[in-house]
Amino acid sequence: MKKGRVTLLLIFVLLVVVGAAYTLNHLYKKEQAPQARFGVETPRKADIVKKSVSSGTIGPRKEISIKPQISGIVDELFVEAGDTVLAGTVLARVRVVPDMAALAAAQSRVERSRISLDNSRRDFERQQSLLASGVVSEQDFQQSETSFLQAQEEKLAADDNLRIVKEGAASRAGEASNTMIASTVDGMVLDVPVEVGNQVIQANTFNEGTTMASVADMTDLIFRGQIDESEIENLRVGIPLILSIGAMPGKKFDATLEYISPKGVPNNGAVQFEIRAAVQLAEGDFIRAGFSANADVVLDQRTQVLAVSEALVQYEGPKPFVEVQVAPQQFERRDVTLGLSDGLTVEVLSGVSEEDSLKRWNQPIFD
Repeated sequence: MKKGRVTLLLIFVLLVVVGAAYTLNHLYKKEQAPQARFGVETPRKADIVKKSVSSGTIGPRKEISIKPQISGIVDELFVEAGDTVLAGTVLARVRVVPDMAALAAAQSRVERSRISLDNSRRDFERQQSLLASGVVSEQDFQQSETSFLQAQEEKLAADDNLRIVKEGAASRAGEASNTMIASTVDGMVLDVPVEVGNQVIQANTFNEGTTMASVADMTDLIFRGQIDESEIENLRVGIPLILSIGAMPGKKFDATLEYISPKGVPNNGAVQFEIRAAVQLAEGDFIRAGFSANADVVLDQRTQVLAVSEALVQYEGPKPFVEVQVAPQQFERRDVTLGLSDGLTVEVLSGVSEEDSLKRWNQPIFD
């Protein structure tokens, strides 16, 4: 009996010793575990720009389509895409292919006017002779003279009409000719979509006519893009844009917003609004029509305001705060009021100063 008690006592003592050893070992390891420390960062003065990106294309403000004043066949082209022209520069010549019905009608008119003119001439000459003999009155002679002059004019008009039908120009038009297609504006030829031998049609009520060339002023360019409805209320006509063109890496172009569409268009589940901005070109700059571009739209900006990195800000619900160092590796919470953010840097309106050191709470350092 006594021996059993001794055994139990020994077991109890052994358990106590083992437990104490385990506890001491755990505390020792905990004491030796590396302790995290945190770096700090001070608020600074910075420029903050909140931007949105709009994708679009660049092209001339106005692109003029040059169309013929007559229908016919392209006989000769004098320009090609890329040429610079002035208003009045001849671009092409068109050879008229007369309509057979119109040609027959014009020839018939010429013949009728010739017969009428011959009769009027004979009557005029007879009246002139009779007037000299005193047989007819001055009034009768003047009527005969008027009829003769009218017949002459009708013959000239008939001849001109026939020439217009056959050649596209009247004899009394001088150098002017509908067969010579000229530019109506100064600019650069962007496209010549016809070739020698192609048939062209003049514009009329039922047909837009054939475009023989496109001409535009390439110093007056427009960016046309789209922007999401969530950002449209931040835009104002006159705000600056910065254009980046994929085909011209490393170059930036300034632009000024001059139009915001009053109507949105659904696009892949979102509503997009068209915007247009005038591109500002420096001397010697040249941008080809149709280049794709991205526009950094400046929605809001601040200059040299107190700011911190967004990564330093923590949130308790909707309320932002930072941790300010009060002693080496000792920090206290400080509520802050935030302003404009660009996604990386945020304006601080109140709560900290440039002398404070803020905890980089999400970047622990282990020695």
